[in-house]
Amino acid sequence: MKRLPHILSSTILSAALSALLATGPASAQSAGKPVETKAPNAPNQQPAFAGQTRAPQPAAMPKIATQVVAKDLPHLWAMEFLPDGRMLVTAKRGAMHIISKDGKAGPELSGVPKVLASGQGGLLDVALAPDYPTSNRIFFSFSEEREDGNGTSVASASLVPNAQGGGALEDVTVIFRQMPGYAGNKHFGSRLAFGAKGELYVTVGERSDAEPREQAQDLNSGLGKIFRISQTGKALPDNPFANQKNALPEIWSLGHRNLQSAAIDDRGRLWTVEHGPRGGDELNLPEPGKNYGWPEVTYGVEYSGQPVGNGVTRMANTEQPVYYWDPVIAPSGMAFYNADAIPEWKGAFLVGGLVSQGVVILHMENDRVKYEERVPLNARIRDVKVGPDGAVYAVTEQRGGGASTIVRLTKT
Repeated sequence: MKRLPHILSSTILSAALSALLATGPASAQSAGKPVETKAPNAPNQQPAFAGQTRAPQPAAMPKIATQVVAKDLPHLWAMEFLPDGRMLVTAKRGAMHIISKDGKAGPELSGVPKVLASGQGGLLDVALAPDYPTSNRIFFSFSEEREDGNGTSVASASLVPNAQGGGALEDVTVIFRQMPGYAGNKHFGSRLAFGAKGELYVTVGERSDAEPREQAQDLNSGLGKIFRISQTGKALPDNPFANQKNALPEIWSLGHRNLQSAAIDDRGRLWTVEHGPRGGDELNLPEPGKNYGWPEVTYGVEYSGQPVGNGVTRMANTEQPVYYWDPVIAPSGMAFYNADAIPEWKGAFLVGGLVSQGVVILHMENDRVKYEERVPLNARIRDVKVGPDGAVYAVTEQRGGGASTIVRLTKT
């Protein structure tokens, strides 16, 4: 077995694990009041409707205990449960591992294509095909070097585990490439989510910089979009722009900034949470052909403190977010909770917070956020999944790299 690097010193790791491995329940906040108490970055901006931001916390919140179930892992970006309860994880630098049920990482899987592991790029999301138990197919996204720069790509492969806890990716095929390429290292996205009919949603970013981000409004560009494709990478015939000239037929929705959270609800609908600027992280229920505004319409401000564009938060023919945060949570990873182990969270969305350093729970009613709850973990959360046992599993990371852990959240 190839030894994984021990990146954190023992002192730092001990402190990190002490913060994460609670001996009692995670601390609760005051019910009935918003969990966010810091001043917004854009205090003059007002929500478009009641409850669009700073929703109250629920009256009753479960007491949550945390347990580190895997540690000393490379810098992870995503995880997915295999049918037998093991976890398949992606390491940002370009490796995949299978985590055994006792929390040990197997050797690197062979066959992973070369990735551009620079800046925010690397090996990104991973998802099992809907028919994985019979096909062994997986799908994954990664930043890929190209002649015209780089961009987010999606590949499929057969996962072939071996008896040593490792295995291989076979029949690796790149099925989709975000175009055009751009010579930058930011805002690749990316999450993968399968809809009810096996369609694949692919979220990407708009590459961050001032010039390319304008292409989030361009239907002939793949920057700042959500795509809806077949499992072979083809545009689906009922996509909103499938028959429109000068538009990419794979596009589902446009006007997005940097989408690193996506989940399918119990009605088969795609929901996303995307990174805003300083303020303006937003929850959306992306509808076909709709424009979500970026960079012409947004909450929040530039990192410099200046307005984004004309500082507009509403405009005709653009959609308002279902919910937004200012200050940001810095969302990454998302799951819809439809299990029974934590009944208070049934029907809620669970979102990883990089800046808020915990799991954000969004309790929904009539497609609006009724309550917002948070479970602090004192670590950046890169991905969130619901396990076969109904517990919630959060992937942590260290800013700028370093070791990851996987933390299990259960009701006490």
